[in-house]
Amino acid sequence: MGNKTSGNEKKDPAILTDEDLKTLKMNTQYTEEEILAWHSGFLKDCPTGKLDKKQFLNVYRRFYPEGKADKYCNFVFKAFDIDNNNWIDFTEFLLAVDVSQHGNLEDKLKLAFGIYDQNKDGQINRKDMVKIIEAMYDLANEEDRAGLKSPEKRVELIMHRLNKDKDDIILQNEFIQGCLRDELLRKILAPNTATLQEDQTTNANHEQ
Repeated sequence: MGNKTSGNEKKDPAILTDEDLKTLKMNTQYTEEEILAWHSGFLKDCPTGKLDKKQFLNVYRRFYPEGKADKYCNFVFKAFDIDNNNWIDFTEFLLAVDVSQHGNLEDKLKLAFGIYDQNKDGQINRKDMVKIIEAMYDLANEEDRAGLKSPEKRVELIMHRLNKDKDDIILQNEFIQGCLRDELLRKILAPNTATLQEDQTTNANHEQ
């Protein structure tokens, strides 16, 4: 089981409290046994219970050895660091992992929007979107950025398809609904959800 801490006692991030365990059981699809196993693995990599940006970047570099992960990793880190204290604790980590593993298409699109919404004000502007596309190109080691493939042209296409009121601001609902409707946008902005949409459509057809 988790450990109890008093209300006035500063929480040690390496400790999984009963409250943490309750939060994760309520908000993820993991069992208590699975949560404890994840926590044990997390502490092996992060004995202090704190996953800092440098450690996080090292993990990303393993998955993208050919690309430049720094910029995109910074976007993801800020999205996972819910309380903005410049490190990710176990609860923040497992909540994000659960969406990646178990979330439906809309859940994953919400996570994608959260990654792009860097100041967490519920909207993304044109300038932010250019930075996002540049970071994604770096991650994929994409060198062809001329003409229609330039980040600016990509953003022009995205804004045209997503931002129906032409105010150069994309809200979370616009982002999610636009990506649900538009396969091209999903491939650009949330490439990991493309097969998920196909699987969910297939399952829905089988159930009819």
